[in-house]
Amino acid sequence: MDDTSGLSSPAHPPTLDLRPPTSRSVRDRRHREEIPVRMTEQYDCTECKESLFGKKYILKENSPYCVKCYDDLFSSNCHVCQKLISSTSKDLSYKDRHWHSECFLCSTCSRSLVDRPFATKDDVLMCIECYSSEYSSKCHSCLKTIMPGSRKMEHKGNSWHTTCFTCNRCQQPIGTRSFTQKDTNNYCMPCYEKQFALQCVTCKKPITTVGVNYRDQPWHKECFVCIGCKQQLAGQRFTSRDDFTYCLDCFCNLFAKKCANCTTPISGVGGSKYISFEQRQWHIDCFNCKGCCTSLVGRGFLTCKDDLLCPECVRDF
Repeated sequence: MDDTSGLSSPAHPPTLDLRPPTSRSVRDRRHREEIPVRMTEQYDCTECKESLFGKKYILKENSPYCVKCYDDLFSSNCHVCQKLISSTSKDLSYKDRHWHSECFLCSTCSRSLVDRPFATKDDVLMCIECYSSEYSSKCHSCLKTIMPGSRKMEHKGNSWHTTCFTCNRCQQPIGTRSFTQKDTNNYCMPCYEKQFALQCVTCKKPITTVGVNYRDQPWHKECFVCIGCKQQLAGQRFTSRDDFTYCLDCFCNLFAKKCANCTTPISGVGGSKYISFEQRQWHIDCFNCKGCCTSLVGRGFLTCKDDLLCPECVRDF
């Protein structure tokens, strides 16, 4: 994110004047007072050791420096013109860089940024107007610029003012609430459910997550269950009877015919084959001779009471 800021304060400490006192104090171009001081003892520059009597000097950490030594040691160079920013000039600083006030300008329109908000792009200073025109996003709703430093909402490459990011139905700001899009319009979840979501056949509530469709009717996954044992049927084999859905076990126990041999249900679901004879049914594997247990599928057979016999075994009875 690019930075935005106002101006910094002057970086230099106050300058002291050791000339004889006058009737009033004088302000330099930075509007800082020069304090008249009467010398009472020897007072020399910390760096060059020259006497400061009758000269201006600057205190830094309680040590006095003549103006020249102070500038050589502590003053910064202007980021634009590379010239020294003397202790008698205003030093504007931002992120360890320094400018003369006359050099602190917008890189695009060259207007002064003194006492004006500004932004940076790749460390280049720009006034807010120029920055917004060149880099700021446009609101997808009102098409106006989203000013640097202001909050914005983003979704799928589009940006909105927070006040423009509203539900298309109730017109209330969505903020950080859950929402969904339909036909490029944004909807808060309650409005979307009321206007578009399918309603579950069982509970009559909107289906907003995973649903099941059967015979062109919608269910919640958790509502699509066997009418007998209430097991969820999504992803399972099932069948229906009289508009009710059943898992295979419940359907077979309730409605399937029983094998005349093993007495378990014959489901007939999924293409399962079975043998039917005189109102009785057998699983294919259960349609065997009572005597020798050989399969009678595709063979002739005789009945003896409730038993099935192959021709060979008939002779033994």
